[in-house]
Amino acid sequence: MFPFEAFAPVVAVVGVLAVGGWIFTTWLRIKNGYPLDGAWGQAVYPQKNEELVERIKLISQENAQLRAELGSVKDRLANVERIVTDSSHALDREIEALRLGKN
Repeated sequence: MFPFEAFAPVVAVVGVLAVGGWIFTTWLRIKNGYPLDGAWGQAVYPQKNEELVERIKLISQENAQLRAELGSVKDRLANVERIVTDSSHALDREIEALRLGKN
């Protein structure tokens, strides 16, 4: 077996470098204004300023508008699919019914 004393300095140096790297990256995050992460990735000190809250509101409104638009596009696509896949006989009857209804 290998003696542990031969590898102890290597293990100590790797450990010190790992801790030093963690301290350095945390310092860089604090210096540049990035939020710190907890053990599960959640922000330790979440930033809540009015600008951020306003951006979230605007994005939520835009999301609702886009969802409504997507719903109407899905409806239109369903109609187009129905027309394309429908038999020509039934389509002719519907077109004729629409012509007679408008005149």
